[in-house]
Amino acid sequence: MGNRRRVAGERRKTRPAVIGGMIAVVVGGAGVVGYALLGGGAAAENGPHSAAVDQKPKVKTGPLSAAEVMGAARAFLTAWQSGQAGKAAAATDDPAAAKALLTGYTKDAHVKDVTLTPGTRTGDKVPFSVKGTVSYRKVSKPLAYDSALTVVRRPSDGKPLVDWHAFVVHPDLTDGDKLVTGEAGTPPVKALDRDGGELTTARYPSLGPVLDGLREKYGKSAGGRAGIELRVVRGKAAAARKLSDKTLLELSQGTPGTVKTTLDPTLQAAAERQVAQRARASVVALRPSTGEILAVANSSKGFNTAFQGSLAPGSTMKVITSSLLIDKGLASADKPHPCPKYFSYGGWKFQNDDKFQIKGGTFKASFARSCNTAFISQAPKLRNDDLTKQARQVFGLGGNNWSVGVPSFDGAVPVQSAAPMAASLIGQGGVRMNPLNMASVAATVRAGVFHQPYLVSPKVDGRTLATASRTLSATTLSQLRELMSYTAAYGTAAEAMAGVSGDVGAKTGSAEVDGQKKPNGWFTAYRGDLAAAGVVQAGGHGGDTAGPIVAALLKTGG
Repeated sequence: MGNRRRVAGERRKTRPAVIGGMIAVVVGGAGVVGYALLGGGAAAENGPHSAAVDQKPKVKTGPLSAAEVMGAARAFLTAWQSGQAGKAAAATDDPAAAKALLTGYTKDAHVKDVTLTPGTRTGDKVPFSVKGTVSYRKVSKPLAYDSALTVVRRPSDGKPLVDWHAFVVHPDLTDGDKLVTGEAGTPPVKALDRDGGELTTARYPSLGPVLDGLREKYGKSAGGRAGIELRVVRGKAAAARKLSDKTLLELSQGTPGTVKTTLDPTLQAAAERQVAQRARASVVALRPSTGEILAVANSSKGFNTAFQGSLAPGSTMKVITSSLLIDKGLASADKPHPCPKYFSYGGWKFQNDDKFQIKGGTFKASFARSCNTAFISQAPKLRNDDLTKQARQVFGLGGNNWSVGVPSFDGAVPVQSAAPMAASLIGQGGVRMNPLNMASVAATVRAGVFHQPYLVSPKVDGRTLATASRTLSATTLSQLRELMSYTAAYGTAAEAMAGVSGDVGAKTGSAEVDGQKKPNGWFTAYRGDLAAAGVVQAGGHGGDTAGPIVAALLKTGG
């Protein structure tokens, strides 16, 4: 009969084939293929339960509990205290930056025997004290200060972590800065007032940034010798803000050189007293006939807002705008001038405080009452760069060329168009100033010519001071003084200037700031050969906030 052949339906043995990390089993003849993940994955026979494999774990959200805050804080502080920079950094939301600074705390700052003690939690914030020893070349000194950290929830998984910023390590640090112990790159200086008295933060608490700036500028040329110290070395971001390096601890004193300033001890003491009575207050006083800075003070001790602030000056800018309008024949002190409730320009609708209007009033009345629409209404008649040129050519502002002797911001009046240009006329838009700038504006009106303010005489180092390319005409200057004098006696500045006698002039200002319930209050004024300006941030109207500060200085030294 011979050999039989297999029939078509005969079963064949099959072997699994590995395909792309799975086992593929072909079930004979039926053409059905089943898959199973290698490594114990879910098989097809799991049916409806296999969907659970694709579900992501829930991320915890919502407010942090007290236990979460303190747990994250203790994890960070314990690791830092034990010298485990990597472990401490892993307890933050920026491990790379944290590890670099915490490693440098030991290697570059030479801080050892660190003890960190957490304080009482307030919400997500935990204060803590730091005690340690700074040792360098057989010289040691104790180090003690207070700091704080904030705990946040990591978005990806909800884990509580320390919100990393350099100021967690030391409150004087900004992101990008570092701590270094060694021979000071710049010798110390002994700063003197105009009468030869020493300027110290013990006597004048807000002068810290000024003294740091003097050392940075004159330390190498004043004849001193560097010592060994722990100091803050500024990074690029802080340098861009013109923040100076800062000494935190002297291990061995150098020999200071001497730098004489123009500060008046009586006025400086008065300025310190005034800013101490208000939060976020800054003030500057100077001599109009020379530009010498006689006083500078800030409520905040860490940043010199008085010289380096960049804030919208509000209606104090109307001094410059008025000079422009008078120069162009668009306004005259005693001639009729519109002051409607509203004026629209460039798609924006502008209004006055409390929507007041002055019917049939003069420009002097509008200036004294600080009528916004009196200035905005002239925008259609001005070129976009008119205000910028007036500020720079007459008042010396915005050229980035002042050489005060310490870091300063010289004001900014950028060229703008449409509504922002109109807003610039009343000190909003892109206009930015500080008390030094606005004191200089009042001084220019009083002196009739711009004298660049300075803290150290240019004779000390032969530097060149900035100048203005032109002066106001006699007619414009006379009217501008009349406007400021009238405002000091009968306008928005009258209450603050009560009791300030003699040849006086003043202007108030209030600048709206997004996110603030109250505006920044400004005030600039002069009395004889003394001009001053101040700002109280988020304080309210200038006549009520900065006005009394400025008036007090005018009474002291006018």
